[in-house]
Amino acid sequence: MKLDFTPEETAFRDEVRSFLNDALPDDLRRKMINRDHLTKEDTVRWQRILNARGWAVTHWPVEYGGQAWTPAQRYIFQEEMALAHAPEGSPFNVNMIGPVLCKFGTPAQKERFLSATANIDIWWCQGFSEPGAGSDLASLKTMAVRATDADGDHYVLNGQKIWTTQAQHADWMFGLFRTDNSGKKQQGITFLLLDMQTPGITVRPIETIDGEHDANEVFFDDVRVPAENVIGEEGRGWDVAKHLLGSERSGIARIGLSKERLSQLRALETRLARDGTLGEEEQRRLAHKLAEVEVELRALELTQLRVVAADAHGGGANAAASILKVKGTEMQQRMTELVTELAGPAGLAMPDHDHAPNDPDDGWINAAAPFYFTMRKVSIFGGSNEVQKNIIAKTMLGL
Repeated sequence: MKLDFTPEETAFRDEVRSFLNDALPDDLRRKMINRDHLTKEDTVRWQRILNARGWAVTHWPVEYGGQAWTPAQRYIFQEEMALAHAPEGSPFNVNMIGPVLCKFGTPAQKERFLSATANIDIWWCQGFSEPGAGSDLASLKTMAVRATDADGDHYVLNGQKIWTTQAQHADWMFGLFRTDNSGKKQQGITFLLLDMQTPGITVRPIETIDGEHDANEVFFDDVRVPAENVIGEEGRGWDVAKHLLGSERSGIARIGLSKERLSQLRALETRLARDGTLGEEEQRRLAHKLAEVEVELRALELTQLRVVAADAHGGGANAAASILKVKGTEMQQRMTELVTELAGPAGLAMPDHDHAPNDPDDGWINAAAPFYFTMRKVSIFGGSNEVQKNIIAKTMLGL
């Protein structure tokens, strides 16, 4: 594969880099460097800056606010975002429900939701996982029973979702609910949109091992959802979910982010060698580890480009997205292990910031422990890596 960029693509990179240099607020950049927790307001502020430039939802169809960029331009944009330490915006809005609405939504649904989704006038959360139905998502049991009364057609929801990221902030949820128990478990699942202010919805926080509150349990007790909020067809929600999960798995790889972290590790390696912290043998071992990571990251980059190119030509999600998800999340976790190893005792600070960095550029070192803990979960997001390996075996090897 030819990796040289054309003069036009190089000029595009310069344009993106200039914009990010001018538009990215310094406080958000510093938070990203130091691995500080972004607030809802931080994410909204940055996505609205991008949206004003027309770059919040670049991969959406042009008629819905996207840009007619080539795969190379999309790749360059994501890489430059990561290298500039820019936040990613809301993945639930940009990479999940937005593309689903573009492909499967009715004209009325697109009119109602797409513009507000791009600008985060609506904050979305994802209602997929349940107790006993995480990686095996098709085993979900939360019921949506169709009913008709004086208020019209609607569904009545009863059950529970779990690990619902940022549900405490959400205005709306998109989720999978069982509408029929007959047939295969992938059948009888319906994709619904629901207003989080609907009576009967209870959100209970889950504090994770990194000390943060991003995950939640969500309970449904006779929650009424208008039938007009179905995406696609009743009972065909699994098809919609596969489209969404393919996009999510590709995005989870975050190659630009891994490149940025590798550059920080390289800078730390140089500093530790210069000040004598590392002995000759330690330097040799560290150099070997970083070289291994760099080679794997390069291979992952090639896979990412193949997936993006296939998607641009209508190929859609395939086993390559699963490969990208597995290797990308493993790479992110490997980076956190190296950060923790190099940080030593300085990396034991937790979110109460009891170890303030002497150098503002070293905040990411002091956050090594919570950074390590929080990245344990990325291999589960979008379908666990074990499940992705089964998909790869079935799709590519015919097993």
